[in-house]
Amino acid sequence: MRKLIVAAFVSLDGVMQAPGGPTEDPTGGFQFGGWLPPLFDEEAGQAIGGLFEKPFDLVLGRKTYEIFAAHWPFVDAGDPIGQVFGKATKFVATRDPGFKLTWQNSRWLGVDPVAELKRVKAEDGPDLLTQGSADFLQTLFANDLVDELHTLTFPVVLGQGKRLFQAGAAARTYRLTESKASPSGVVVSRYARAGAVETGSFMLAQPSALEVERQRKLAAEG
Repeated sequence: MRKLIVAAFVSLDGVMQAPGGPTEDPTGGFQFGGWLPPLFDEEAGQAIGGLFEKPFDLVLGRKTYEIFAAHWPFVDAGDPIGQVFGKATKFVATRDPGFKLTWQNSRWLGVDPVAELKRVKAEDGPDLLTQGSADFLQTLFANDLVDELHTLTFPVVLGQGKRLFQAGAAARTYRLTESKASPSGVVVSRYARAGAVETGSFMLAQPSALEVERQRKLAAEG
C-alpha cells in the first residue's frame, strides 16, 4: 500500500501559485509569480531535499506537468532533483486523452483519475508525491486520498492566487509530526492523516438572553 503525500510551498494565506518565477503560472491575473526565491534559505533547501531522499513516484496535474516537462529534462545533467524526477514515474491527471506525455516515464491517469489513483495506491511501490498541481489537489482533498501533508510556509501574504485548500475539501484532521523554522522564517511542517473532525463547545451551559437572541437572528438569516 502506497501513501499519497502532498508537498506544497505556501504563503501565510495559503497561496501556492507560481512560486518559482513570473512566467510559471500567471493565470487569473496572478501578479506575484516568483514570490519564493527572495525568501529561500539553506535550511528550506535542505527540507526540500529531504522530500526526495526516499524513492517516490510523482502525481502531477496537467499544468504542473507542463512546467516540469519544459524544465527538468533540460537542467544540468548533474542536478540531483532533475535526476530523481527523471527516473520517477509521473502519473499525470488531464481531461485531454490526446495530451502528449513527452517526459520519460510518464503515465496518464485516465478518464477517472480518482479510481486510477486508488488502484495505484493499493499496489506495492514507492510513495506517491505531489508537487504543485493546485487544481488537481482539490480533487485529491475532496476524495480524501491524502495520507500526509508536507508544507513549507513562507512569511508572505499574497492576497490572491490558487490556494492549497479551497471549497470542497473533505473534512479531516491531521496530526503534526514535525515542525521547525528556518532562519528566514520558513516554517517546515509535516502532518499525518488522523481521524474525523470532532467538535466541542466553550459556550455557557445556560446561554444568556443576549445569546439566545443572537442565535434566533442567525437562524432567521438562514
